[in-house]
Amino acid sequence: MTTIDASSPDAAQGPGPSPVRGWSAILAVTLGIFALMTSELLPVGLLTPIGAALDLSEGTTALMVTVPGLVAAVAAPLVTVATARIDRRLVLVVLIGIVGAANLASAFATSFAVVLLARFLIGISVGGFWSLAGGIALRLVPERHVARATAVVFGGVETASVLGVPAGTLTGDLAGWRTAFAAVGVLGLISLACMVVVMPKVAPQRTLTFADLPRVLRTHRAVRTGIAMTFLAITGHFTAYTFLRPILHDDGVADDLISVLLLVFGVAGICGNFIAGALVATRLRQTVCGIGLLLTAAMAAVAIGSHDVLSAAVVLVVWGLAYGAVPVTFQTWMLNAAPTATEAASSLYVSTFNLSIALGAFAGGLAVDAAGPVSVLWIGGALAVLVPPLVTVAGRRT
Repeated sequence: MTTIDASSPDAAQGPGPSPVRGWSAILAVTLGIFALMTSELLPVGLLTPIGAALDLSEGTTALMVTVPGLVAAVAAPLVTVATARIDRRLVLVVLIGIVGAANLASAFATSFAVVLLARFLIGISVGGFWSLAGGIALRLVPERHVARATAVVFGGVETASVLGVPAGTLTGDLAGWRTAFAAVGVLGLISLACMVVVMPKVAPQRTLTFADLPRVLRTHRAVRTGIAMTFLAITGHFTAYTFLRPILHDDGVADDLISVLLLVFGVAGICGNFIAGALVATRLRQTVCGIGLLLTAAMAAVAIGSHDVLSAAVVLVVWGLAYGAVPVTFQTWMLNAAPTATEAASSLYVSTFNLSIALGAFAGGLAVDAAGPVSVLWIGGALAVLVPPLVTVAGRRT
């Protein structure tokens, strides 16, 4: 998540495009990020029907989440460095075009190998696009609009995380999982067309080198803490959340109601994003600790016993509030941790976030196949509960 502060040279160079055209480009990039992140997480709500259609176990099907997450973790710094001298608009257009084509390929695939190849390509696009999008956005609008533009662009990440999965699940339930993938593919191509039409050429101004990454990690203790807490919270969340549909199904919740519950989770997540946004300026550490505790409590509540629709909805509201608060809270932590090296710190954060998605889905798949769906809830909760003591100990050392 490459973000450049409003006072940086990148933000200050020249007046840039008109506000109208700049904001049109911002919305196009936001739509692209929404399509990207929805693509990465779409299989979460469709594991059961995809596995049934392709004759796969739920653990094996979860590779559709593991592969792009793992690839995105590597692609985030690689794409940023490799394209350092190329027009940023061209890079983003190519990456979102790959997403559109890959999702359409998944929709028409007849073998799991083709699906995994498409998911590999999506991982490249997710890592590269997300890492570049923040810097692009801050150069598309006048300086006085910089803060708002950043919030809008990364609102695409947050909205996809909390609404993309339930919307995709609902589409899959109504018209089949292939239709859901095709819809996201078309959404990516629409974003591509919008960027081609409204976005100006954006020449690279700042170059991130591989040497910057270990340097910022070595010299900033708070960056190391941010990486650790991101790993714990996101791995814990996706270890459990990837398999939420089969867990609820085993509790007797009907498939059509699971889509509704995931939408409840999404709405709660949006609320969590705004609540955290109001808290992080003055209570950042407390907000991080609260996220860890709420994630743990929600996973434990689901694991303790069977749930009817109403009780499951209550638990998913708590879970959604906690996870919805993650992007704005953890991003703020990383930017505060290295204010003079935001590009390197953000690239590390993007890599860790996506690696954690991959590891969570992979570990959860192993656990589900070996010990059943409920086991992932205890594993996820055990990881999330480590976040508050980690942050507390780190605070005492600074």
